[in-house]
Amino acid sequence: MTGEAWQIVWFTVRVSALSTLVILPFGIAIAWLIARYDWPGKTVVETAVMLPLFVPPVATGLLLLMLFGRNGPLGSLLNRFGWEIIFTWRAVTVACAVMSFPLLVRTAQTAFEEVNRRLEEIARTLGASEWRVLRTITLPLASRGIVAGAVLAFARAMGEFGATAVVAGIIPGKTMTISLSIYQQIQLGQDTAALPLLFFSIAIVFVTVLCGQIISRRKPSR
Repeated sequence: MTGEAWQIVWFTVRVSALSTLVILPFGIAIAWLIARYDWPGKTVVETAVMLPLFVPPVATGLLLLMLFGRNGPLGSLLNRFGWEIIFTWRAVTVACAVMSFPLLVRTAQTAFEEVNRRLEEIARTLGASEWRVLRTITLPLASRGIVAGAVLAFARAMGEFGATAVVAGIIPGKTMTISLSIYQQIQLGQDTAALPLLFFSIAIVFVTVLCGQIISRRKPSR
């Protein structure tokens, strides 16, 4: 691959990793709340979290464009602090984060639901606070599922296209990801030039998803 292609790969990996790190604490918190408690509006929140999986990515990108545009509610607020979002690397990160968030939440939620609550109750009867129960029992027992969810979120971010194209544009050297580059080369009739990035992206995502599957299926040590 050319130097430009490697730059695109490195940029995609960086923004995918960053988007995963950004959503990790929020995803864990929401997954834990959904798995452990019943509260008014829980079904609505759970449904809203899953929407990016089913709504067309372009529609999600349009919504982000409306929110983070200069005249949007979030965009106008961030612009006061000098943070430009639309058509920057930050927009790529936001799009990747939104599109991969449901995978993290769903996987982490399943992990929390599989934790033996009897162990948590025993800790509480011994005087442990809720925070200590969460920190020393719940999170360690659910850690494999959380890590697997983060890995799958990263893989989803690596392949994001629709929302990114709308909210970040296809700007060489600025917002160009692997998916956007492949699309641009196909549009220009340069299918052969797109093949190295195509195969490289497949290899990265395959290895990432494989690692997530291995982590999620690994039996806990006794």
